[in-house]
Amino acid sequence: MSTIEVGQAVPDFKLPASDGTQVSLSDYLGKKVVLYFYPKDNTPTCTDQACDFRDAYPAMIDCDAVVIGISPDSVKSHEKFIAKKELPFLLLADEEHEVCELFGVWQLKKLYGKEYMGVVRSTFLIDAEGKLAREWRKVKVKGHVEQVVEALKEL
Repeated sequence: MSTIEVGQAVPDFKLPASDGTQVSLSDYLGKKVVLYFYPKDNTPTCTDQACDFRDAYPAMIDCDAVVIGISPDSVKSHEKFIAKKELPFLLLADEEHEVCELFGVWQLKKLYGKEYMGVVRSTFLIDAEGKLAREWRKVKVKGHVEQVVEALKEL
């Protein structure tokens, strides 16, 4: 499961981003980071989640936070998803699930009686010093982003 606990420093990682760069978590030291993991671009629930983060983005910026989404999809898939839904934040491609495994969100899932490995929808709030401040696992999309905004305001 997760090797990172609330209050601990989050290990640095580097992944390819939707803007063609390589992004490291350490690039954002001094800012709060909302890191959300989702299963797949352009699927109904993941689209709802991304659009909720998009719509709440100004409130998160006001809290001196950045939003970063991570899924196993490719950079090319992320580029199309961002263009289609006008997402104002980066999406990172974790095609080898290394960061998903680091956060304990790459797990055995079941759908229609079939078992497979996939991302369990989760969000992590990292403080300006790089420590894990809050986590939400097995997220239900409805109302979730509002919880994240409230946590940012408290941080």
